[in-house]
Amino acid sequence: MACGTCANENAYKAVFIWYRTKQRGGSMPSKEDLESCMRDMPPGSPKLSILSFQGGFHGRTLGCLATSHSKPIQKVDIPSLVWPVAPFPQLRYPLELYAEENRREEERCLDAVWKIIVESKTTGQPVAGIVVEPIQAEGGDHHASNTFFRRLQRIAKDNDAAMIVDEVQTGVGLTGRMWAHEHWGLEEPPDFVTFAKKMLIGGYYYKDEFRPQGGYRIINTWVGDPAKLVLLEAVIRVIEEDRLLDNMRETGDVLLEGLRTLENKYPDVLDGSRGQGSFCAVDCPTEAVRNKLIYALRNKGVQAGGCGERTIRCRPALIFQPHHAEMFLDIFNGVLAQGNIR
Repeated sequence: MACGTCANENAYKAVFIWYRTKQRGGSMPSKEDLESCMRDMPPGSPKLSILSFQGGFHGRTLGCLATSHSKPIQKVDIPSLVWPVAPFPQLRYPLELYAEENRREEERCLDAVWKIIVESKTTGQPVAGIVVEPIQAEGGDHHASNTFFRRLQRIAKDNDAAMIVDEVQTGVGLTGRMWAHEHWGLEEPPDFVTFAKKMLIGGYYYKDEFRPQGGYRIINTWVGDPAKLVLLEAVIRVIEEDRLLDNMRETGDVLLEGLRTLENKYPDVLDGSRGQGSFCAVDCPTEAVRNKLIYALRNKGVQAGGCGERTIRCRPALIFQPHHAEMFLDIFNGVLAQGNIR
């Protein structure tokens, strides 16, 4: 269990176990449950689902692929679970200029989530959990407001579904908080927070009621690989001692302001600058333009990445400082000034 896919896959399993345990009134699986699951039949293998969002990415194993909707090449030819998918807000930037338009867009998506959950109960495949990223990273750095996520949590709770916050990419400081969901001001913590990458190990935090009864319900060869926690302790200590969360907020201010300046200077090439902390991105008019810019930056010594259909994303290390951001922006300006990108 070392990757984000592992973290999400096991979180899904914990959600299903919790949901069925509640349906049984808290009792352990029956003889019928144990026998039928060996034939992949109900009630032991129940018809339950995880609701995900268009543009989301949660991993590449079979269960996680059913909730991933960002890259067709990673799904094609592979059988999938038919689970419900809701629209994720497609906001316009800068947010302050499109507040009312964005509010209506988020309302549309939340209404769709509610409708999908209600319909799932009538079709015999209830939604046991909702999985969502604080920022849809692979899908194109799509953001939503704090209000959106607070209301999503309320919808999940009102419909007896668990809320899984996938922090595999957004977690551990890049947004200026240890966890991106800390920005939301939730009424209570999420039911699950999954993590990997900078945590050095794949896993999830969860509320006590989601702990499966008995042993061997969720297990792997390395039993969680607890030796990695020794390394993680060192990582956390450096983050705290070197005030790296503060650094991400300060660097992010420089980075995002610089991207907006470049967007204003080159409006035919850049658009939609956005970010939280140093988790920043900017759009290009086409995928081809985006790829040319990434290639040109690489030739100037800058490692940049793409996401979504036409987005350049910034994923600096926690030690990336304001003067590093200024160096990047200066190189980016030089590439754009060449004028032969389109």
